[in-house]
Amino acid sequence: MIKFIKIDENSRVPKYKQIVDSIIFNISIGNLKIDQKIPSINMFSEDFYISRDTVEKAYNILKERKVISSIRGKGYYITRTKLISKINILFLINKLSSYKMTTYNSFVNSIGVNSHTDLLIYHCDETLFLNLLDKNKGAYDYYVIMPHFKTDDLRHVSYTDEVVKAIKRLPKEKLIIMDNIKLGMDGEIIEIYQDFENDIYNALKEGLTKIVTYEKLILIYPENAVYPYPRRILHGFKKFCIEYSLNFEILNEVYDDMILKKGDLFITIEESDLVNLVKQMRDDEFVLGKEIGIISYNDTPLKELLGITVISTDFKIMGETASRMILNKEKGKIKVPFNFIDRNSI
Repeated sequence: MIKFIKIDENSRVPKYKQIVDSIIFNISIGNLKIDQKIPSINMFSEDFYISRDTVEKAYNILKERKVISSIRGKGYYITRTKLISKINILFLINKLSSYKMTTYNSFVNSIGVNSHTDLLIYHCDETLFLNLLDKNKGAYDYYVIMPHFKTDDLRHVSYTDEVVKAIKRLPKEKLIIMDNIKLGMDGEIIEIYQDFENDIYNALKEGLTKIVTYEKLILIYPENAVYPYPRRILHGFKKFCIEYSLNFEILNEVYDDMILKKGDLFITIEESDLVNLVKQMRDDEFVLGKEIGIISYNDTPLKELLGITVISTDFKIMGETASRMILNKEKGKIKVPFNFIDRNSI
């Protein structure tokens, strides 16, 4: 088997993933057969001059996917060979953002080389969504759909009657509804979702001890954004503030030359508002995290780098969960973790 495995020392792909992909590829082309024994972790490590931990990580991933199994005292064996034909997947998202791409990249990396995933963006537009779905009907083994739409006055809606009709024309066994499941779908399908109202409410509760030290809590909720946000975020925020008797205000945007006061705590949703707010704070010489606080909605690598406290869905887990359920032929409804991540901005 060792002769079939290819590891590229110069590749930027992690070596454990190269091992996983190479084994799956060799199964798909028939080089590796069911019940065939594969090298031990130590043997593989020695033959390729790769750390034992790297090989063990790759083997654990293959075991989780039920591609290989281990028998105590005997070693590792191929247990799954139905990998010959690629799985074709349509990944249909409402907008191109860093966190949507985190989900997409996590999904693609997790599902492995034996699949082909096309990414299409419908920009929250019902007509474009319906056209894309109709054009690609019957062309894919699975349809991963993130349903977020906008009305003519730029309000968020989870679905329209036409959207529901179109989605229901897809075979249920091929359907994965992700992120927003307010579609009224029934039956055995895959649903991986955020609970927008309760997520923000519970995440803010996690940060309550710090939040109550501020005089006023201000949510920047963009009412007329090009890509509108679920109003359930707004409802969860209000519920939290009212329950804990907090002074709060809701604004559409961070206005130029906005009046900032010591003791304000802002929650921003759009990155443009976050950037504008930080700039104005610096211009007015406020100390971030002490005199004025910021919590941002949806984590990104840049927010982590800048030390911005966030409340955020784990978008990586969202993608990994979808791929796992497809590979393991699972059905059901799974809520993705939503976390309060405390950094230096409050």
